[in-house]
Amino acid sequence: TVAGLERPQLVAHVQQPLSYTVFDCKWVPRSARLLCLGSAARGSGVLQLYELRGGRLALLQEVEKAKPLKCGTFGAAALQQRFLATGDFGGSLSVWNLEAPEIPVYSVKGHKEIINSIDGVGGLGIGEGAPEIVTGSRDGTVKVWDPRQKDTPVANMEPAQGESKRDCWTVAFGNAYNQEERVVCAGYDNGDIKLFDLKTMSLRWETNIKNGVCSLEFDRKDVNMNKLVATSLEGKFHVFDMRTQHPTKGFASVSEKAHKSTIWQVRHLPQNRDIFMTSGGAGNLHLWKYEYPAQRSKKDSEGAEMGVAGSVSLLQNVTLSTQPISSLDWSPDKKGLCVCGAFDQTVRVLIVTKLNKV
Repeated sequence: TVAGLERPQLVAHVQQPLSYTVFDCKWVPRSARLLCLGSAARGSGVLQLYELRGGRLALLQEVEKAKPLKCGTFGAAALQQRFLATGDFGGSLSVWNLEAPEIPVYSVKGHKEIINSIDGVGGLGIGEGAPEIVTGSRDGTVKVWDPRQKDTPVANMEPAQGESKRDCWTVAFGNAYNQEERVVCAGYDNGDIKLFDLKTMSLRWETNIKNGVCSLEFDRKDVNMNKLVATSLEGKFHVFDMRTQHPTKGFASVSEKAHKSTIWQVRHLPQNRDIFMTSGGAGNLHLWKYEYPAQRSKKDSEGAEMGVAGSVSLLQNVTLSTQPISSLDWSPDKKGLCVCGAFDQTVRVLIVTKLNKV
């Protein structure tokens, strides 16, 4: 069909074998460069910087660190500096200048155990307010850091007295549309999702999706909360409409069984927040589009506003590896350019075509 020809294609552009396990990969903003973070066989950390040159990746730099690096973000950095923040297996948060990556420009032993997830906001022109970094750890805590304040987090979300600590697998900033507003969403191994309001320093909403929450992302950080995608251990993902919060029912959502295995990551296309990609445990990528309902809210029998969920359609999918694709990042600058890292010790650069047709 003609419609079939108009569908986006996921084209594998470059494949780069690595000599270590890659946990995260990131595009360096305003460049043709990308980073890979991971763990060497001998238990040390690896940071590699590559440049995309035509059909190949040229290694520009490789640095070894004491502890394996689990996750990274540029989100709290100024565009001029492009400092990278990382979380490692020892619970340390570090900020690196990639021009001189030997010694961190900022470092704090933030957690007692591995930092599983990191996100940044207020830098790169993304999101209003202070440049902040959020970390989520196996120790059960979620902490927000301002690198301008030494050693102490600006916020610390931890289990209440007597509550059991859950492994926090994923964190994400959102709602940073002015100087005052900002939220952090956290997902845990037992299916809990918690939304912390940093303006009021309170828990604004919580729900449970019955399976470990692997990845969370707002469709955009720098707008009034619009949509949130949560992916799970059992191959399902949920899209929450965050525009309308009902006093008792919370946010409306639609769920989709996408992969036969864990959905490791979700990433929204920076140039179109209704398109997002999920990466799976069976080495596949799925490209999705969210369709809004005719009306995004309605009144319940009591007259309170409640959200109405839309629907999700699959645009395209591809299998790249026999191993999980554990990390995924869209280029913020070049529409359709994407990088993913898999447990087959390979980093792949993809080009997604025809995105302006969907």
